[in-house]
Amino acid sequence: MPTPAEYPEPLEALIGHLKQLPGVGRRSAERMALALLKLQPEKLRDFGNAIANLPIAVSWCPQCGNITTGDAPCRICASPHRDAAVICVVEDFTRIAGIEKSGGFRGLYHVLGGRLSPLDDAGEEQLHIESLERRLADGTVREVIIALSGDVEGRATALYLARRLSGQVEKITQLAQGLPAGGDLAYADSATILAALSGRRAL
Repeated sequence: MPTPAEYPEPLEALIGHLKQLPGVGRRSAERMALALLKLQPEKLRDFGNAIANLPIAVSWCPQCGNITTGDAPCRICASPHRDAAVICVVEDFTRIAGIEKSGGFRGLYHVLGGRLSPLDDAGEEQLHIESLERRLADGTVREVIIALSGDVEGRATALYLARRLSGQVEKITQLAQGLPAGGDLAYADSATILAALSGRRAL
């Protein structure tokens, strides 16, 4: 395999882009770039078009902040089979897939868009808290489950939300046993998330 200096500049640029993906190091990026180089031109164009169309084809649910297409609500918000009286608050839309795989939650979601982190200048104004409060205003929601990771920022954000939402909803709970202290919800398996949902406790 050629050394990095021997790759043509366009290939080096592609490797640099691939390295920005989570969990992809230099060697993995090289393997992916070289594999792409072996694709038929029409397949490579299709691959590139799929990436280029992502910001156009994929948008954000106007109700919960999950990913969707166009201006329509996401498939979860649009489903008549979900329990609209329970909202699960998550930090990022990527957390929704893990909870859904657990099969233990049939309510709706609300994507917070981050968490409180003073060191990163992330305050309450950067989070989607006001839109959550608007969803609680009509009294339909009876429980808010705060499903944030168990690290310092996640716990601080959960406590802040519990205080702020107090009196706006009947019950505020958080995930309980099954999740290790300081653990990231994104890396928990479905069985662990199911146990945490089943044993959630009041905040």
